[in-house]
Amino acid sequence: MLKPHELEMLRNVAKGVAAEFGSGCEVVVHEISPEAAEHSLVAIENGQVTGRKPGDGPSQVVLEQLKKAGSDPTVDRLSYLTRTPGGKLLKSSTVFLRGEDGKVCAIFGINFDISALALAEGVLSELTSPEEKGQTEPTQIPNNVNALLDDLIERSVKLVGKPVSRMNKDDKITAIRFLADSGAMLITKSGDKIAKFFGISKYTLYSYLDTKQEDKKHD
Repeated sequence: MLKPHELEMLRNVAKGVAAEFGSGCEVVVHEISPEAAEHSLVAIENGQVTGRKPGDGPSQVVLEQLKKAGSDPTVDRLSYLTRTPGGKLLKSSTVFLRGEDGKVCAIFGINFDISALALAEGVLSELTSPEEKGQTEPTQIPNNVNALLDDLIERSVKLVGKPVSRMNKDDKITAIRFLADSGAMLITKSGDKIAKFFGISKYTLYSYLDTKQEDKKHD
């Protein structure tokens, strides 16, 4: 059973947490003892979140703890979802507090009402999610053709998945084929820049492009 000074300390902590996160954050203290089995809720802040008050009965997690008699190696549950009978969606955390004997003597719970946030998230997701399937990153809108070429080269490296210094011939061919398919070779003097970036000669660059054309003939 909680001692008076222990209960007072937990009440103060509950007030502090509730004040920090506002009226949507309910903080509760349940006493775990046979004497408090039917009226385990000994302290609560922002009880309007779930409609509870001091002296109310236990939740399921409290009943489970009472059944275990407080002697099991209980693990705290942090940041999980719960729902009130009225339909509010809550993000909850349950912390088990132990006495000097190592047994659970109280439960400190936080229930944060995220109903409005979840609704807003759904609306925002609908507004910000692209219709085009498979897109993982936004497409750059360059200011000029040089910026466009830089962006295409960067995308070719991401496609291969390794820096130029670690690319072998096949990797470079893959990157250069991407650039060719993307129209990069239509940009004036792009061949010089691409060859220099990949550390190859222009002759090698165009041989890679010729390889691409040969492959197409055999498709």
